[in-house]
Amino acid sequence: MNTEKNIIEPYPVYTTRLVKSEDLNHHGTLFAGRTAEWFVESGFIAAASILNPRSVVCLKVHGMYFSKPARPGDILKFTSKIVYAGKSSLTAYVEVRMKGNDQALVSGFVTFIHVDHETKPLAHNLVINPVTEEDKRLFEQALSLRR
Repeated sequence: MNTEKNIIEPYPVYTTRLVKSEDLNHHGTLFAGRTAEWFVESGFIAAASILNPRSVVCLKVHGMYFSKPARPGDILKFTSKIVYAGKSSLTAYVEVRMKGNDQALVSGFVTFIHVDHETKPLAHNLVINPVTEEDKRLFEQALSLRR
């Protein structure tokens, strides 16, 4: 059994989505449920960039804060990065922006668990080493979600 720690600095992973008519709610804006699907998927991709995707499952969406609606034809850029690692967990920070706009439309955290073939938690031996001030702040926020 390998117990050597693998130290990782947070790095962004990007995904992009086009808002289409089938993604809309009754107000003609992006449906929160579709956003949640893409949000979790984006966080999963960040976790799967570090661990085998077959051994990663979603545990919890800690919240998605919506600050602005998205409309049909908008191109959304999802930026995700793993900002915290527990013994078997990884927490991703996800931010959604409209292409070409600096204001976040949606932001929040998602925690994933590293599991074995029977979906029991399994230590991943990862340590997140935040370097930038933003990553240190996100690390502390993710840590506070565990309390």
